[in-house]
Amino acid sequence: MAAAALLLTAGCSSDDGGSPGGGKSGTSSNADPGSSPTRQAAETPPAQGSVKVVRTVAEGLDAPWGLAPLPDGDLLVSSRDEATITRVDGETGKKTELGEVPGVSPAGEGGLMGLALSPDYASDHMVYAYFTSASDNRIVRMLYDEQRPSGDQLGAPDTIFKGIPKGYIHNGGRIAFGPDKMLYAGTGESGDTGLSQKKDSTGGKILRLTPEGEPAPGNPFPDSAVYSYGHRNVQGLAWDSKQRLFAAEFGQDTWDELNAIKPGGNYGWPEVEGKSDDSAYHNPLAQWGTDDASPSGIAYAEGSVWMAGLKGQRLWRVPLNGTEASADPQAFLEGEYGRLRTVVVVPAGGDKLWLTTSNTDGRGSPKDGDDRILEVQVS
Repeated sequence: MAAAALLLTAGCSSDDGGSPGGGKSGTSSNADPGSSPTRQAAETPPAQGSVKVVRTVAEGLDAPWGLAPLPDGDLLVSSRDEATITRVDGETGKKTELGEVPGVSPAGEGGLMGLALSPDYASDHMVYAYFTSASDNRIVRMLYDEQRPSGDQLGAPDTIFKGIPKGYIHNGGRIAFGPDKMLYAGTGESGDTGLSQKKDSTGGKILRLTPEGEPAPGNPFPDSAVYSYGHRNVQGLAWDSKQRLFAAEFGQDTWDELNAIKPGGNYGWPEVEGKSDDSAYHNPLAQWGTDDASPSGIAYAEGSVWMAGLKGQRLWRVPLNGTEASADPQAFLEGEYGRLRTVVVVPAGGDKLWLTTSNTDGRGSPKDGDDRILEVQVS
């Protein structure tokens, strides 16, 4: 991991903001005992991959954050600061605003963030969203009615989970339905570092919920939505082909992390940042100096995790062998499109990704056409 482990003093890697401070160092092996080493080796991707930008899907987006592919090849994108959801035609890039989500209170890193489609979207047409309100971060679901006029296609939000700590920084925000049809949410500790180690707090956690917002069956702690803890600010969630969960999170001023998530696992913050020798905590499978990453969204494709970097302004490829990195992470698109926020797999093609820039969020340097959605082909 030598190429990924360059120590760079970079200030805070929240969303590149937040309060600076000294970090310690994060642990235990994330080996996957349930997989055959021979079979893993056969599925290990090449050490070196490739990225080709195929086209720009859409331009002129305002602080895009969440991205949810629709079954017909279009996609939904949220505007963090405008609190709107827009449908983008996957072929032409035409934008149609569904409507504004009521109750959103944008400030700092907060606002309308992650989007996810119901696992039964074909029949219930429900769209889930994670947002910052005046009092907390919460998850809602809304009926999307395509037959209604543009701007009035979203039903009233039904709050399914609330009380996630909010702050000017570290609001988490990524949501995704897993292979088990449960809803996972990455949260932040809102700048209160002590929350991450408190199992009775939803700050600094990965949560696992039923579609109705109840603690999911089989969670590691009784009657609790908490799935893993000891996180600083989780904004990337993805599963591999074996249904194993990976998550990206911002470090403070030393190491950003990509973690393989185990139920009930403690990932160390604020006691450790990055790798350590303390077996009480899970080590990241890869770590980066904060100037190189500040990771947000991740996706799994072609045997690798693909991680969008904000301050790092690049797309990282992490090839996997089970739950370990099989080679050093490889960087692409460095500085070419500015800050990169969200990455998802294009449903019709497993080797293509949709990737959003994040240059109009107050921390970037917007160019003509920003922000945009790119389509990239990867290997």
